[in-house]
Amino acid sequence: MKRNRFLIQKFWFAILGLSGLVIAIILFALIFFVTVRGFRVINWEFLTAAPKDGMTAGGIFPAIVGTFYLTLLAIAAALPVGVITAIYLNEYADRTNCLVRLSRKAVNALAGIPSVVFGLFGLALFVNFLHFGVSILSGGLTLAIMILPVIIRSSEEALSAVPFSFREASLALGASKWYTIRRAVLPTALPGIFTGAILGIGRVAGETAPIMFTAATFFTGRLPSSIRDEVMALPYHIYGLMTEGTHPEQQAPIAYGTALVLLILVLGIDLIAILWRYRSRKTKKW
Repeated sequence: MKRNRFLIQKFWFAILGLSGLVIAIILFALIFFVTVRGFRVINWEFLTAAPKDGMTAGGIFPAIVGTFYLTLLAIAAALPVGVITAIYLNEYADRTNCLVRLSRKAVNALAGIPSVVFGLFGLALFVNFLHFGVSILSGGLTLAIMILPVIIRSSEEALSAVPFSFREASLALGASKWYTIRRAVLPTALPGIFTGAILGIGRVAGETAPIMFTAATFFTGRLPSSIRDEVMALPYHIYGLMTEGTHPEQQAPIAYGTALVLLILVLGIDLIAILWRYRSRKTKKW
């Protein structure tokens, strides 16, 4: 019996290892394919110039700037709301309360909604109802709603990981509950909170469907001057070149080059999150 259990355990460990190997192979194959196709078009002009000659030449600088603005607005709107919600759910809310349990289920359900649904919601609410139009403001707020579950869950887990003795020690010294959270709990949980925020940035930077309806345009000859302007963005630029381009021979290499830039951006952001989490774990003394 003991030997059978050992063999079953080894079998499932082998399955898990094989699954990880397959995922790694797919990832490296994807990176290799995009790199081979896109590396030849990347140069200084490609990164700093605007598209020209009917999107068959030039660069992607307006799309880089647009992606930066959308991502910055999304994280600026989502991070405070997400952290405040996590503090309430973890520190104040009664876990047996029906409303609190419903809120947690709503957060989990929100994380599973397809991104195109968020795009349609942003179109209905921000573009049409609030009359923000197709703009950075509409796109950034739509992306903020989309990444709220990621920030809430990661922030709540970071707060839960803080030892309860930290709270007890602060309260025993006469500190209020809010002072304890602000000066003892939050500083300890910040690495985990920021890790979730960085992962959220990596997700919104690569989303196409939400900004397709709310913020992105196929081509614009100028950089945005306010948050009420529409912008080019890297994901939508790729989509536009591959589906709406009239010169596929010249535009396909540009699309692959844009995809490589976006891939480097997203993987770089994820790598920062991984290194930050690793460093924060090494520096913890408890």
